[in-house]
Amino acid sequence: MRDVCWRCRRPRPVCYCALLPSLPTTTRVVLLQHPRERRVGIGTARMTHLSLPNSELHEGVVFEEDPRIMALAADPATAVLFPGGDPDPAAGPPVRSLIVVDGTWWQARKMLALNPRLAAVRRIGVTPRAPGNYRIRREPRPECLATVEAVASALGALEGEPARFDEMLRAFEFMVDRQIEHQARSDGPRRRSRGAAASPLGPLRPYLAAPERVVLVDGGANSGWPADAGAAGPRSELVHLVASRASGERFEAFLRPRRPLGPSVAHQIEVPERRLLDGEEAGSALARFRAFVGPGGVLGAWGAFTADLLAQEGLGRPPSIDLRDLCARHLRRRPGGIANGARALLPGEPTEPAPRGSGRAGRTLGWLEVVLARLLDLAGEDDGAGFPGSPG
Repeated sequence: MRDVCWRCRRPRPVCYCALLPSLPTTTRVVLLQHPRERRVGIGTARMTHLSLPNSELHEGVVFEEDPRIMALAADPATAVLFPGGDPDPAAGPPVRSLIVVDGTWWQARKMLALNPRLAAVRRIGVTPRAPGNYRIRREPRPECLATVEAVASALGALEGEPARFDEMLRAFEFMVDRQIEHQARSDGPRRRSRGAAASPLGPLRPYLAAPERVVLVDGGANSGWPADAGAAGPRSELVHLVASRASGERFEAFLRPRRPLGPSVAHQIEVPERRLLDGEEAGSALARFRAFVGPGGVLGAWGAFTADLLAQEGLGRPPSIDLRDLCARHLRRRPGGIANGARALLPGEPTEPAPRGSGRAGRTLGWLEVVLARLLDLAGEDDGAGFPGSPG
């Protein structure tokens, strides 16, 4: 058994406690750590907490029933440190308490989605003075910061002393240097390359720092017409389309059938027949969907069925990710249906997610969000975890 430091919880040879400062602050820093991040040995949330006497470290996902966190969320002098927030926090109202969500992009997004009162709190961001120093593993973006770097930068801006909070980074730099030395001394061959090309989940790496670019999509088709319908051309047409993205935006459209509605279509896609017959004109619905995807969007679906339907409807072939294929590559076996695939990726979380739209497609979309979140977490493990969208 390794001798581990009780304070920093690192093996004794790489204990960084001697380098930790004790920096008094007028700002109370409250770290909310996703439970999975506690197992990340090179995370920096605990390092941040140990450096700041006026700080708290809480572990969990849902805090709506936590009186301490909800009291902070109700205080107008509280802010949440989150990418995309106000880049100049010192210019706004005074901040007495700073809540920091410690997790990957998807973990943090999920935590905010599950804590609506926390999500409503004012958000502030940081503008790095230099690229992040997390050199142990490849970062999704040069400007990504470890949690300790992000907090040091935010406190420097809020309290007007950027140089003073640079002291928080000494232990971080030591940890990074020791990890690099350890990797260099390792004589044995690595079991797998950390490069994107060698990873079965490599196609997801471009989206680790921008998961909102992935538009999850599923649809229902009108098919199975009677033989005497006399319809030429493709034997199916899109009549129901649902989509969502990590930003929380959702899309749904019912497309009025251009051919006779198949006798069992409404039953199969679990949408009332009248809702389909009274649906939107196809061109209008697809134009709305194009705008929802946007110029930088990429489709994420379970298999190629929905992407094929969209292409058939004249949408073209936008970039797409087959999550079923990525799931199979990671599991090294066919995952079966999407619910089985999600449960294989997360064996301890069998609960069916809330539907994200009507009918069968809405249920599938809920599972797609679970699958993508887990696959992004797995793809980002080599990049560490920390301040949302960045390592550590």
